[in-house]
Amino acid sequence: MKTVTLSRTSRINAGHLWVFSNELMESPKAFEPGTIVELHDKKGAFLGIGYINPHSLISVRILTRENEEINEGFFKKRILAAIEYRRRFTSDTNAYRAVYSESDLLPGLIVDMYAGCASIQISTLGMEKWTDVIIKAVEETLAPDTIVLRNDSQIRLLEGLAMEKRLVKGSLEKLPVIKHGSTLMEIDPMAGQKTGFFLDQADNRSAFAALVSTGRALDLFCYAGGWALKLAEKGASVTGVDSSELAVAQAAKNAAMNGLSEKCAFIKDDVFEFLKKAVASGDLYDYIVLDPPAFVKSKQKLAEALRAYKEVNTAAMKVLKKGGLIATSTCSYHVDLATFMDILRDAARNAGRHARLIEMRSQSKDHPISLSVPETYYLKCAILEVD
Repeated sequence: MKTVTLSRTSRINAGHLWVFSNELMESPKAFEPGTIVELHDKKGAFLGIGYINPHSLISVRILTRENEEINEGFFKKRILAAIEYRRRFTSDTNAYRAVYSESDLLPGLIVDMYAGCASIQISTLGMEKWTDVIIKAVEETLAPDTIVLRNDSQIRLLEGLAMEKRLVKGSLEKLPVIKHGSTLMEIDPMAGQKTGFFLDQADNRSAFAALVSTGRALDLFCYAGGWALKLAEKGASVTGVDSSELAVAQAAKNAAMNGLSEKCAFIKDDVFEFLKKAVASGDLYDYIVLDPPAFVKSKQKLAEALRAYKEVNTAAMKVLKKGGLIATSTCSYHVDLATFMDILRDAARNAGRHARLIEMRSQSKDHPISLSVPETYYLKCAILEVD
């Protein structure tokens, strides 16, 4: 195994798993992409083992701090440990994130379970080289009927990898139906967002629904209707809005599956335009869910994205009834908690409303946050009362 020497070790010693090219003593270009390497400090002390990619800004991603062999047994052990965590903290559902990359000490790997379907996403070159081993480990530990490779994350392009979606095992002629509490949803692991669905908001949907009773509700960027169905179960009449025709059709199908068609109406429309019309007409709602996509894809786009977040939150607050509740989120790592609170504070002021924070939430327990890798903390969800 080749050795990489670090010139700076403070971040790594603090627990982070990424080594940037400017933290190396030598150029990483001498290494074959994807190679397993040992990390040492300038004095020769062992720091860990990871994989290297000279074509990526993140040159090395650490797999272990132990001097152990990286093989089939290593991946199976790590995946089993991740599953054991989910068994402790995830219940009442057959859909969950089984492996969450750095948080489960498997950087570059995500495994989501949708009923009997495992959706695997590999985003780094170093992990890509272990694809067959990972698939075998997933088969042995999770015993899925169906396995999908959802290798279409944009991060792959930064790693020099091709984008692909592939059915590895089983069939998707009958799409998986996932269950969260009493709610059923059909999802498409091959065509859906992320690896098929937004599992990270599951706990937040339930938390917000617990505050809801009868009244008018709005689910903005509704996708397949996850929030809308939870609110409708509590007696609210919900309008879901999304710009995707496929998403709106799937949401309507999911509402019918749960016997909630009379409580739910889904509209294909641009959310910003929909809100402009609602503000102009004076249309008001008791409850609003605002769960937009990540407006911020990079630091360079941060200012533009912050304006978009502020605009959509301002408009949403304008169409809330006095004393109405809103669950509003950002799923961008680049928008930290303090910045998100500033956005909501400015939005309330711009809307001429007084807002009170009921609860600040984050991603569901199956998306654990590694304290040493702050990039694993991305989802912020604020539940507010607006007067």
